[in-house]
Parts: sequence; structure tokens; C-alpha cells
Amino acid sequence: MRVKLIAILFCLAVILGCGSKPPAENASSTENQNSSNNPNTPKPPGLMDRLTSKTYTVPAGTIVSVRLGEALGSKISQSGQDFTATLAEPIVVDGKEVIPAGAEAHGVVVDAKPLGRFKGAAGLKIELNEIKSYKVQTASVNRSAKGKGKRTAVMIGGGAGAGALIGALAGGGKGAAIGAAAGAGAGTAGTYFTGNKDVVLPAETVVSFKLLEPLQVKM
Repeated sequence: MRVKLIAILFCLAVILGCGSKPPAENASSTENQNSSNNPNTPKPPGLMDRLTSKTYTVPAGTIVSVRLGEALGSKISQSGQDFTATLAEPIVVDGKEVIPAGAEAHGVVVDAKPLGRFKGAAGLKIELNEIKSYKVQTASVNRSAKGKGKRTAVMIGGGAGAGALIGALAGGGKGAAIGAAAGAGAGTAGTYFTGNKDVVLPAETVVSFKLLEPLQVKM
């Protein structure tokens, strides 16, 4: 009888021991339960969050204006040099702001020719290639300056090289626009060149680029 009693007590001890949870596991379970009940605890994105996300398409041809974060110039810049900028105006699709003003942007100096190396004229060609981590392809903006007038600025933009002469000295000290070539996509910026100098776009200059391909923005 004593042996049977000991065997029965041993079996009960084993059963009770298997049914109990380790203290660490109980503590972890309690902590997870408390975290799930806390409204301030960040939760991973669920299925509904993924289903409600939307992709907006910024169409090709959209004009994107950025503010240069550094000075660029035909003499101070080099071909292949990267530059930084910030979005000067928000990008809006169907009334929805998809990329806010101030978003970081990046571009590249496609070509830079100091005065005297390009048929006597200075030239600067730049493109935008990234906006808020989104890769973009834009028409290049080409600035060139030639002549010895007090204000001479030639601005060429677009893949086909369409351009416009936006400022010229006609004599008498007054600036006058003397011509414009057909073609959309020319970059815009109010830059003046004084005397026989190289092209310079100071920091904070606003330059406009035209998107050549649609931009997909997920929100």
C-alpha cells in the first residue's frame, strides 16, 4: 500500500508540474497583454492599413520647381557633380498633396563649361533625378551666357533644345526680351549675368524642371 501511495503521489506531482508555466513565460504573457491593452503602444501595419494605401500618379509633363541648396555655375561646378535642393512648391495630384514643399531633392550637373571653352560662351546644364527618395527623370535645364552686354542671359530647356532668350540689353539701359523659340519644357529662373562672366545660379535660386516620365507616389 505504501508503495502504491508513493507512486500515486509521484504521478500527481508530475501532472501538476507539467500543467504549470515557467515564471518567465507567465511574465512575458502578462507584459504582452498589457502592451496590447495600452492605446499608446505602436502597432505594426495590419492588413487594413495595406489595403487602404493608395498610389498617386504624377503625370509626365508636370513642372516641378526646386530651390537650390548650393550655388551652381559654369566655372565652379563640374560635369557629373551631384547637387541638393528642396521642393519649392508641393506636388498635387487630383487636389491631394502627395509631396510637400520642402521635401529633399537631388540632381546632377550634366555639363559645365567655363567662359571661353564653348564658342566663347559659358554653359551650365543640370537635371533633377530624385525627389523624396523617388527616382525621377526630367528634361535638362541649360543656361548659357555670352556677349559683353550688361545683361545677357540665354536659357535653353527641354530634350529637343527648345529655348527662349529672356533678357537682353537693347541699348539705353533697359532690359528687353528679344525673342522666344517654340517648345514647352524650358526651365525658368530669373538669373542675370553682369558683364563678361560665367553662368552662376546662386543658392536658393528656384529652378523648374519638367518630368519626362510619370512619378508613382505611394501614400
